[in-house]
Formats: sequence, C-alpha cells, structure tokens
Amino acid sequence: MTLEAIERETGPNPVATVIVLHGLGADGHDFSPFVDEVDLRAVGAVRWIFPHAPTRPVTINGGYVMRAWYDILGSELVRREDETGLRASQALVAGLIARERTRGIAAGKIVLGGFSQGCAMTLMTGLRYPERLAGLVCLSGYLPLAAALEGERSTANADVPIFMAHGREDGMIPIARAVASRDALVSMGHPVEWHEYPMAHSVCAEEVAHLRIWLLGRLA
Repeated sequence: MTLEAIERETGPNPVATVIVLHGLGADGHDFSPFVDEVDLRAVGAVRWIFPHAPTRPVTINGGYVMRAWYDILGSELVRREDETGLRASQALVAGLIARERTRGIAAGKIVLGGFSQGCAMTLMTGLRYPERLAGLVCLSGYLPLAAALEGERSTANADVPIFMAHGREDGMIPIARAVASRDALVSMGHPVEWHEYPMAHSVCAEEVAHLRIWLLGRLA
C-alpha cells in the first residue's frame, strides 16, 4: 500500500522536502496552506508533501470510519496503544521518505512533521529512520510506544533536531502528556526546541512564525 498525497512545489528542481502528517479525521488538505504561510524561499525550491492517512474504524469514536494513522482505543493514550496500526503507518511514512530519496532529495534535506496523530507518527517514524533527516516537527502531539524507543531508535537520528510545540489549553492532548514526551526525548539525548502557546488543540500564527525560523535553520 502507498499513501495518496497532495504535492506542491515552490519552484522547479526542489532542493528540499517537507512532509506534513495531518491529525485524526482530517486529510492532507488540512495543512496545505503551510506552503504559503511558511515562507522558505531563502532555502530554494521546496517540495511540500501532505499525505492522506488510510481510513479505519476508530474505537474512541464509536467505530466510525475516518482517516487515521492508527486507532485510538481510549482516552488514556499511554496504557492502550494501537501498536499494530502505529507500526503499519510507520512503514507507509518511511516509504514516503524513501521515495524522496529516489527523487534526488538527500535525507539531510528532508523534514518530517505532523499535528496530533501526525506528530505521533513523526516521532514514531523519524526517530527510527536509518538515515539522518534534517529535522522533526511535532505539533500538539506526543511520543507513542515510548517504552520501546530506547531499543528501537536509529543511531543516525540520535541527534536530529526536534521542534515541539503545544497549546497550554489543549483539551484533546493535555500539555502534561506533551511535556512528558519532551522530557523522555531529552533524557535520551535528543535535542528538543520546546514552545508552548495560549491555545487549544490547534495552530497559531506565533507558532507558524517560530516554525519558519526553525525550518530555515535546518534547511538553509
């Protein structure tokens, strides 16, 4: 299985790729405005990829079928995780990165990022990927399968820069969950740039501005 995706290039012959993974129930269109909002012209032409997650029944939503990177089994995100779904989507996302490699983009010029479930998949995939990436963007999410990471993470991405941002008023994924994820990553030696904002489970203009600066630093 391969992922359907929206692709936008800011110019011919892209020199870098940014892959953005949407949250539960959304699709690739959700973050496609980033192409215009996050001005990366200083880097050169950039290929933005916004994949659509597979559709699946989601337990916490009464089994309703929607786009989801993995099932949500309950409100307790740590004790009951859909490991099968997480690992299946990890392979799909890794396939997107590998495809960019065949298109001539060096791993060191690929940023993987996502929001909510997409953030979880960013950490799930990026920290296990066998080639050093340019960076990981983690918006309003958390670290999945945290207990397994120490033994599974790739040495190639042991020092990959991580941008983490979260809303202090997030009622979907409480900021305490994100802080615990941040602290777990830092304890393993991962460099994390942390931001928090007075917002709910969303993205704000200040966050986008900070992200742009961070991306320019990773891709320039």
